[in-house]
Amino acid sequence: MAMAASALQSSPDAIPRADARIKVTGQARYPSDMAVANPAFACLATSAIARGSIRTIDVDAARSVPGVLDILTYQNANVLKPVKIFADGGRFGTSIVPLSGPKIWHDGQIVALVVAETFQAASEAARKIAVSYYAETPSVTIGSDGVTVKPVADVDKTHKDPTLGDAEAAHGAAPFTVDAEYSTPAQHHNPIELFTTTCVWADDKLTVYEPSQFVYGFKYGIAEQFGIDPDDLHVVSPFVGGAFGSKGSLTQRTALVALAARRLKRPVKLVATRSQGFTIATYRAETRHHVRLGADRQGKILAYLHEAWELTSRPDDYNVSGTTSTAVMYDYGSVATKVNVVNADRNTPGFMRAPPEVPYMYALEAAIDELAVALVMDPVELRRINDTMKDPVTGRPYSSRSLVECLEQGAEAFGWRNRSAAPGSMRDGDWLVGWGCATACYPTQISPAAARVRLTPDGSVRVSIAAHEIGNGAYTVIGQAAAERLGLKPENVTVYLGDSVLPAGPVAGGSNTTASTTTVVAKACDAIRDKLSRAAATAGESPLAGKPVAEFALADGRVVAGNTAMPLEDAFRHLGQSVIEEYAESIPRSMSPDDMNKLYHGHASMTGGPKGEKLAFAFGAQFVEVRVHALTGEIRAPRALGAFAAGRIMNPRTARSQLMGGIIWGLSSALHEATEIDERTARYVNTNLADYLIPVNADIQSVEVLFVPETDNWINPLGVKGLGELGNVGVNAAVANAIFHATGKRVRDLPIRLETLLA
Repeated sequence: MAMAASALQSSPDAIPRADARIKVTGQARYPSDMAVANPAFACLATSAIARGSIRTIDVDAARSVPGVLDILTYQNANVLKPVKIFADGGRFGTSIVPLSGPKIWHDGQIVALVVAETFQAASEAARKIAVSYYAETPSVTIGSDGVTVKPVADVDKTHKDPTLGDAEAAHGAAPFTVDAEYSTPAQHHNPIELFTTTCVWADDKLTVYEPSQFVYGFKYGIAEQFGIDPDDLHVVSPFVGGAFGSKGSLTQRTALVALAARRLKRPVKLVATRSQGFTIATYRAETRHHVRLGADRQGKILAYLHEAWELTSRPDDYNVSGTTSTAVMYDYGSVATKVNVVNADRNTPGFMRAPPEVPYMYALEAAIDELAVALVMDPVELRRINDTMKDPVTGRPYSSRSLVECLEQGAEAFGWRNRSAAPGSMRDGDWLVGWGCATACYPTQISPAAARVRLTPDGSVRVSIAAHEIGNGAYTVIGQAAAERLGLKPENVTVYLGDSVLPAGPVAGGSNTTASTTTVVAKACDAIRDKLSRAAATAGESPLAGKPVAEFALADGRVVAGNTAMPLEDAFRHLGQSVIEEYAESIPRSMSPDDMNKLYHGHASMTGGPKGEKLAFAFGAQFVEVRVHALTGEIRAPRALGAFAAGRIMNPRTARSQLMGGIIWGLSSALHEATEIDERTARYVNTNLADYLIPVNADIQSVEVLFVPETDNWINPLGVKGLGELGNVGVNAAVANAIFHATGKRVRDLPIRLETLLA
């Protein structure tokens, strides 16, 4: 899908989004909008129990619905191959293969797919499928009877729990300590765009239209599950209407729709319901944390101990193990960490915006605030005292770290010096006022990537890369990078994304898209510039003849060296070509050509963050004001401010939107959002946007984003750090800390709601 930058202005920073107009006017085409000839429509039937097996499945009433074409169950469609989850080197969100047998692993598991001439007929028939079960008592969550608890180090041999010195002894000897338990709830992505799939077969070749954060992974994953040649698969996803991790790995619906389309020999469309999205896709699992801190009288942290528990499914040991980030946050004197997985009768969780950092940094940053209270020390100052420019465990340096600058500039802008330290000491009539802060961080990661850039003499540019527009502004910043490198206006650039026939792009996860795509696009553009420069320098009649190529640049549609210039058309004529097209691959430091080959075969890999010879992170400081009504316990968050250092900001406009949205999500995480689970049946009960609480306009007032300048040329050639998942980290802790400051009541379990404060 092409996206021309025609709406962009020529400002070098903060240019408007290339896709803004077509999105707000409804012209953008998402996968389920793609027109196909004579489609049939599919609907899912899902299990009503969380553990057990199917005793009988009666489809007679369903088949009697006019227009029904086919019904797939385990009795007639048990043909799909076993798969591995994304986190284990596979491409799927769960290893539970649909319709592979009568066993029920979790509530909402797919038990049938109905295909009919109309959506209404398929929906009616799916409701008429009668399933009886041999039901067993499920184990629901962390701490429930029957769950299995395993150290991550036992199930993942690559995992190492960060440790340093004798943290137990250091904690026991410290004059000031914290010993507290924290929890975060299950949360679901709830993207506005539902989980949809359209499959079309033609001459034994399959085209899949599906919202995807990784079209190459989808291509090879579907081929693997179907047992077909990946070259016979084409995945198309020009826009994604919200994902946040939920569309980075394949769900098990895709192969079923493809199977139905092959059986019927016609296209089949599926749009799963919002309720079904809670169980056929992944989610953020609930976590529990036991954090202990010890400090001396000056506030130096002598000991950091953190044990965590993460919920997962029975067959998959998915985990995020966020101590790899928290253990390098401060200059600890000693460290002891341990992460456990808890297997229960639930669907497999997966990536959700800042998967490790949101729950783990919440626990750490809330504990840091408790330590500041024990020390009678300003919480900003405590963080400043314990800042570090190296990994306390291994001694490796940070490539750059501007946390203190974020804290200082954020505190100044927020007016932190006017904060009265004593809890409950700030008031506005009946409203108790509290101010809280927390550190934000996210690892800077980069992936192998490939791109093709094409330039014509009139200055038109075409950029092709199988990256993904998930709302992050990818069309805009990729086009901007090409325009900058080729000395042209952004409106001259057309960008093609979201298609598996394009050169392999990175998975849209881990906040690596901008760094990975702009690096490889710049490399291809530099090759074009080099060709034009050499042509201009060697042509006898050229005004640039004989000048050193190192002095050449492209600017305003010309080849330039000093005060001398040549139009692009002339440079092309000297080159003897009517078009220049360059293909480039970018392989990050510490990675190899084998990683590029893996990318082309649908395996995502990244480097950076806590890996490698240097630590690479983006940082921020979150500041939040809350107001708690003294009589009713009503909580409001009228003001939030985040100060962020994320290397070079390619586009301040799109970056600010990303960070602002992250802060709002963080407020949601603190005060609203939780997937409610029936503890008797292990079933989700708030599977709609009426009952799944998220902020509305009335909940969000002032949200301010500050950019703290930072230069880091070690991380990648353009100095770009990811920030899409930085903005929501730490906000939940800042809110909890502000509520304590307002009320003197420490709430450690999220979300914090009115009933919590009144208890």
